Amino acid sequence: MKFTDGYWLMRPGCTARYATEVADIRADDHRMTLYAPVKHVSRRGQTLNSPLLTVECWSPAEGIIGVRTTHHAGSVRRGPEFALPGAGADAGKVCRDGAVLELSSGELTLRVDTEQPWRLEFTAGGRVLTSAGERGTGFVTDAEGRHHMLGQLSLDVGELVYGLGERFTPFAKNGQSVDIWQADGGTSSEQAYKNVPFHLTNRGYGVFVNHPGKVSYEVGSESVGQVQFSVEDQSLEYFVVHGPTPKQVLERYTALTGRPALPPAWALGLWLTTSFTTDYDEATVGRFIDGMAERGIPLSVFHFDCFWMRAYQWCDFVWDAETFPDPAGMLSRLKQQGLRISAWINPYIAQKSAMFEEGMREGHLVRRPDGSVWQWDLWQPGMALVDFTNPAARDWYTGKLKTLLDQGVDCFKTDFGERIPTDVVWHDGSDPERMHNYYTHLYNQAVFELLRAERGEGEALLFARSATAGGQQYPVHWGGDCESHFNAMAESLRGGLSLGLSGFGFWSHDIGGFEGTPTPAVFKRWVQFGLLSSHSRLHGSKSYRVPWDYGEEAVDVTREFTLLKHRLAPYLQRAAQQAHTTGVPVMRAMVLEFPDDPAAATLDRQYMLGDDLLVAPVFTDDGTVEYYVPEGTWTNVLTGVQVTGPRWTREQHGFHTLPLLARPDSVIALAADDQHPVSAWADGVELRVHAFADGAERTVVIPSTDGPGETARFHLRRQGGHLHVTTDSPHPWQLRTGDPNATVHTRPAGTSEAHLPYPA
Repeated sequence: MKFTDGYWLMRPGCTARYATEVADIRADDHRMTLYAPVKHVSRRGQTLNSPLLTVECWSPAEGIIGVRTTHHAGSVRRGPEFALPGAGADAGKVCRDGAVLELSSGELTLRVDTEQPWRLEFTAGGRVLTSAGERGTGFVTDAEGRHHMLGQLSLDVGELVYGLGERFTPFAKNGQSVDIWQADGGTSSEQAYKNVPFHLTNRGYGVFVNHPGKVSYEVGSESVGQVQFSVEDQSLEYFVVHGPTPKQVLERYTALTGRPALPPAWALGLWLTTSFTTDYDEATVGRFIDGMAERGIPLSVFHFDCFWMRAYQWCDFVWDAETFPDPAGMLSRLKQQGLRISAWINPYIAQKSAMFEEGMREGHLVRRPDGSVWQWDLWQPGMALVDFTNPAARDWYTGKLKTLLDQGVDCFKTDFGERIPTDVVWHDGSDPERMHNYYTHLYNQAVFELLRAERGEGEALLFARSATAGGQQYPVHWGGDCESHFNAMAESLRGGLSLGLSGFGFWSHDIGGFEGTPTPAVFKRWVQFGLLSSHSRLHGSKSYRVPWDYGEEAVDVTREFTLLKHRLAPYLQRAAQQAHTTGVPVMRAMVLEFPDDPAAATLDRQYMLGDDLLVAPVFTDDGTVEYYVPEGTWTNVLTGVQVTGPRWTREQHGFHTLPLLARPDSVIALAADDQHPVSAWADGVELRVHAFADGAERTVVIPSTDGPGETARFHLRRQGGHLHVTTDSPHPWQLRTGDPNATVHTRPAGTSEAHLPYPA
């Protein structure tokens, strides 16, 4: 929210008060509290009739410093609050040298000179990361009498800002006004389904604003050298998170707010859905599944979208008997074919449903201040909301879902959760404004915890649309309702990369686009992109996404890239394990992997898939693609063609290839089985070695299929014209150098050491 009119003036009706100096301090070994008047005080009489800000500073974990600024401390603090599972005992140390106070945590230090004008200076490694200067700490009252707390942190020359959730606007947020406010706005506007009050920059730090309600950002847009964030409240709390690398920033941020759970490996395969408003019944489902099998396209998950339930009765979790007369039998038959089952749900209860009367009677639905149930007619006629702040309502809702699990459903697409009203009363007394964004967290948490309890650790999986800070703990998330053209494909990727820089490890999107019907060219290119994402789902709105509807070549492309993803499963599962343990996403913006390369700072049409694969989706009808190659010799995994960077390159690809490049000195583990996402990955694994320099070494881990462990480990070292390989694997394995058509070196079971030729 903008409060100023240019640099000198305030907007009509706005009055600002900023911390000016330090009047007093209270400090112990771990914390310090600064008392800051909003004007210079030179004599005692000036202490009267003027605000005094209380600024508390501490460290909840190493490398993180928190700042809480309060105007009036007596205001009632109603929930909800973000859970911070990584916040422990005081991790900071306070030192004083004359007028200078320093709070240090790891390499991060907050420095305050109490004899100088107000300035909070955050330093690390001998340099200033950012600072809150003369307008950096304060409050503003506006023309309507609303009270806003604000913070401003400086931006350096060339500093770029990323994150703030899944945003489809330009990738670097500089120059943008961003409201952290959940909205069902599609993928083509400034609105977002997943709003996260966390940003990181290319200068070695991130900032998390610990406020679940509306946070208004001006990212170099009101004051071009500042990131401003404000909340309508009496207190504002934020954390500066040090890296110094972007990966380390994410590691610390997700340790504070929660790391992603590890999804089951079976979810890596291809998902197919009924689509949304298309006509479908059990025969349609059978035709789709049989059609995929007949065309040699392995399918892992089948998803039933909204109309598996009866019209006007969403969500009562009762199958429509006209289209699915034997749901339990049908699911059993599908599971006998090796399929997992996903079902669409949302947290809204339509009035026609019997669940509405039950929920109203039992007090499970959100109410208005007058005690009536909140309802409207958008989406479902007379629909109400489940009140997840009420434990009984949560148990009631998840109890209905358990019936579906007992029938054979494996996971849920937790749709919606964004359009949450503020003119309501919550069971636990939560502030409606703060609950607007937070509602989706409670919704996804309830469903995820049910799945974990019923299916076991490592088997819980959502396909969620909305989220906020901490929501990364309940994967997977998908990109919402996009159009079916190349621009929408690009904006979807931009949103996914932004979400990854906001702490979310797993992300997907609707292959082919949701609204409209893609052209065959768009469909085939989106298939490539989708099957080189962490999770892959064919889904549409008014048209099906079965490949044969888009031509025989679309069938071939879908088959080829599904089989490729199955072979890449051990590599992708290892990246998933990294997301689970470190918070670094599977799909990574180039700046995350190459923070010291200025050319990588704004790249949003390509990404790293795990540590070692660069993916540049094609967004053109004629197959032309421009992408950037960082330093070194990179090898196209599909063609064997090498490109040496740093450089931009332009190529033209048919529908069977795209830029999929292996990093220099990388070793990609490929499963022998291309028919299933889960197989005995170490048995017959192929190690594909790319541009290995003399003296290079690399350790490759073959992960477990059912958790965070491993099943085998290979260590490779090049010496001149040979590769020395050692392993603890009891299984046979293979090695191939670079070109997919190169000679395969096969070693039998029990071979723990080998010397193999490596071409110069």
